[in-house]
Amino acid sequence: MELSLGFSPCPNDTFIFDAMLHKKIDTEGITFIPVIEDVETLNQKASQQELAITKLSYHAFAHLLDKYILLDAGSALGFGVGPLLISKNKIENISEKIADLKIGIPGKLTTANFLLNIAFPQAKQKVELLFSEIENALLNEEIDLGLIIHENRFTYEAKGLHKVIDLGSYWEKETQSAIPLGGIVMARHYPIEIIQKVNRIMARSVEFAMKNPLSSALFVKEHAQEMEESVMVQHIQLYVNKYSLNLGEEGKKAVTTLLEKAVAQGVIPNIAHSIFID
Repeated sequence: MELSLGFSPCPNDTFIFDAMLHKKIDTEGITFIPVIEDVETLNQKASQQELAITKLSYHAFAHLLDKYILLDAGSALGFGVGPLLISKNKIENISEKIADLKIGIPGKLTTANFLLNIAFPQAKQKVELLFSEIENALLNEEIDLGLIIHENRFTYEAKGLHKVIDLGSYWEKETQSAIPLGGIVMARHYPIEIIQKVNRIMARSVEFAMKNPLSSALFVKEHAQEMEESVMVQHIQLYVNKYSLNLGEEGKKAVTTLLEKAVAQGVIPNIAHSIFID
């Protein structure tokens, strides 16, 4: 059986998917066909139901509950991992000024944009950019603020850019829970036995990666482009954690909290479908 598997080229994704893609573990007869794209492209592909399994922003998942179900394994979720709002020049009293500022965002369906909407509902002047282009857009003064995700949290200071607010910390203070950034979802039309099998394989792949961190090094580096090795390591250490192995009750609470916020914000009318696999 072959199944399409969407994920980003970011080190945390290539790190956890390496073992299942290259059959370093028991894949129970399934061959996974990789579709490697930035997270917003994956969000859009999922919206068109193009992928059997995919990494998905939790914000996008809120819109696609009728089409996809969340796996227990593979999530990027935790404390101190949230998106940052940054600027070229230091900005004081951001709440008073943000309505007049142009903001580069990594996609309208990203969890980062969802958090921005919660913290600053008055922020309306947004420009969608590839996440890796946001820092340069700031440096070139094409935008006033940049909403950064992934490895950019490790590189912006070296470029002379400034943190305006950590939206992950904002979320943690508001909810007392971890921030759910992205999860691994599977199309609901597959039989539950297949979905459970994929979840087992996913967990096995994450566990293998954690126990054998050097095994995926070539695959990670192949897709990390010009990223420095120290940044790759920091990226993996930050985004791959206990929640990646299994959401557990804490992780599920965080996801449920985000979806409830989506209802409260009018992003979705209600939570009409099951969120987690049995």
